[in-house]
Amino acid sequence: MRGLAWPDDHPGSFPKREPAEDAAERPLANGDVYRGGFAGGAPQGRGKYVWADGCMYEGEWRRGKAAGKGRFSWPSGATFEGEFRSGRMEGFGTFTGPDGATYRGAWVADRKHGYGAKHYANGDYYEGTWRRNAQEGQWRNGNQYIGEWRAGVISGRGVLIWANGNRYDGLWEGGVPKGSGVFTWPDGSCYVGTWSRAGGVCGTFYPPAAAASSALSSNRKRSSSVDAAPAPPSSTLLRARCSPALQRTRSSRFWFSPAESKKPGQMISKGHRNYELMLNLQLGISYSVGKTASLPMRELTLPDFDPREKFWTRFPPEGSKVTPPHQSPEFRWKDYCPMVFRHLRKLFSVDPADYMLAICGNDALRELSSPGKSGSIFYLTQDDRFMIKTVKKSEVKVLIRMLHSYYQHVCRYHNTLVTKFYGVHCVKPIGGQKVRFIVMGNLFCSEYRIHRRFDLKGSSHGRTTDKVDGEIDETTTLKDLDLDFVFHLQRYWYKKLLEQITRDCEFLESEGIMDYSLLVGIHFRDDNSATKMGLPSAIASPKFSGKRESFQGGGGFFEYDIDRVLDGQKPMSRLGANMPARAEHASRRSEFEPLVLTGGGFLTPNQSSGSHEVILFFGIIDILQDYDISKKLEHAYKSLQVDPNSISAVDPKLYSRRFQDFIGRVFIEDDG
Repeated sequence: MRGLAWPDDHPGSFPKREPAEDAAERPLANGDVYRGGFAGGAPQGRGKYVWADGCMYEGEWRRGKAAGKGRFSWPSGATFEGEFRSGRMEGFGTFTGPDGATYRGAWVADRKHGYGAKHYANGDYYEGTWRRNAQEGQWRNGNQYIGEWRAGVISGRGVLIWANGNRYDGLWEGGVPKGSGVFTWPDGSCYVGTWSRAGGVCGTFYPPAAAASSALSSNRKRSSSVDAAPAPPSSTLLRARCSPALQRTRSSRFWFSPAESKKPGQMISKGHRNYELMLNLQLGISYSVGKTASLPMRELTLPDFDPREKFWTRFPPEGSKVTPPHQSPEFRWKDYCPMVFRHLRKLFSVDPADYMLAICGNDALRELSSPGKSGSIFYLTQDDRFMIKTVKKSEVKVLIRMLHSYYQHVCRYHNTLVTKFYGVHCVKPIGGQKVRFIVMGNLFCSEYRIHRRFDLKGSSHGRTTDKVDGEIDETTTLKDLDLDFVFHLQRYWYKKLLEQITRDCEFLESEGIMDYSLLVGIHFRDDNSATKMGLPSAIASPKFSGKRESFQGGGGFFEYDIDRVLDGQKPMSRLGANMPARAEHASRRSEFEPLVLTGGGFLTPNQSSGSHEVILFFGIIDILQDYDISKKLEHAYKSLQVDPNSISAVDPKLYSRRFQDFIGRVFIEDDG
């Protein structure tokens, strides 16, 4: 639902005058038309607004925003008739989809929320409580389900809680578990595994932490099969009472075939030099996630952040009371601050079963060579969601030292651009060296193909790729001096970006961190690619600009999101992900002159070279380097050879200021 607010800076805006109602028709420069009451330079009273793309709102306005009773219609045939508040669907209303399905009930911030009834096109019906567009229902026998439905049957992600305290949290299909999930008993024991429709399951049983050894023996039969677990309610029982589906078409609309998209990295298979290390990592993470999942969720305390809050576990090949048998040599596994990272995974909406399945499932990890000078090895899961990086002991110390501040920062700022950390671990093979890992989110996990990627620091010394043009492809990480674009952001996103960059840099500066980067991924789109991906052609055309976004009233749905979001096909834009922008070619004043050393920036828009409509992904990475003695020596040594302002190794305060200045030159507000 687009935010219904009159744009003060719209090309069709009229000079403000003394409040006075009139009902004149007012065509706007972009093709939109408004007819109705007008006061103080904005719609007031009753009015009708017709967008050039066919959308229409007719109803009550207050101070330039839809407020009161009204009707909104989409070109697809979908309509909403009901109450609006501050430009959004809020209150009571009826939504009719293009397929004839109707929902009549409560709305909050454009979402079904509260009590409502939905008639599905296939004849299914649900009446009850809704929460953020999903049904929440409870059977008469006390069983409760919270999650997704399809065609009247539990399907998708959801949690079923039995009246006796048993609980299943995972994926469903046709009313039964199918896919990854966690089954938890009231005593705290749990089974983490993968279910099939035929009733088969493979996974690992974890006893309660308080009585690991005795519980393992007494429950061994229960852990060997899911037969002992209560059978999930049949699809028949799930049909009428706790309700039909929120229809979601999750079909991917990629404009390229999988074969065309080159996945970076080398598959780690048997015989690979790091094959056993990967097995150790998978075994360890499976153990860690299962162990913490068996414990009740509780509030964090200061001791949870203690650097000494780490646990060693021995993994003999034959297995033990708490570890499974395996094929690799014996190793030891260390977990750092496990309860904190459990909370972080929950905060970042990472499902435990999905997390474990992505890293520890049958699909092997892919190994990537490091694009930097650290020598770190990167591992990527097959679904591209998670990245595992080998790190130095000093980096682990930095992360654990600042973990409490980091946790507070990401809790306070949900739009933070700093790296999302999901876990810190260490593997120690018998007779071998310790290998420390950090698990984090992959910025470029998206349905969009990443055509270009840049690692940007705001410095210039050594900041160019060592590859010749013929060797550069989509997996090449380019650097500051390789950048030949400036990015035009819509006003709302531009302001949000500068605000969040300031907050994140203040946090990193306070922790003494420097040498971090802004990792930027660019997806280029044109009329042809956008149409094939199911995006409205209006958005792919050069007419698209930040002025259209300004009508959203600040942060509402973008026009090209509306229908796709209603269909559940595409995630919403958020800061740093799925962000629409315009990339304009820029010309350098000097081939070797860095952006940050010129008054207005050495990248100046080049009108003759044109621009591209793009989707941007970006975030701040490499945030575990403090300004230690080695960096101070590096700064002193390089300062004798080159301009001190051009090198990366500078004190955190200067680094933060230079980095923010750099961002303000590469990203600019769209005035189109």
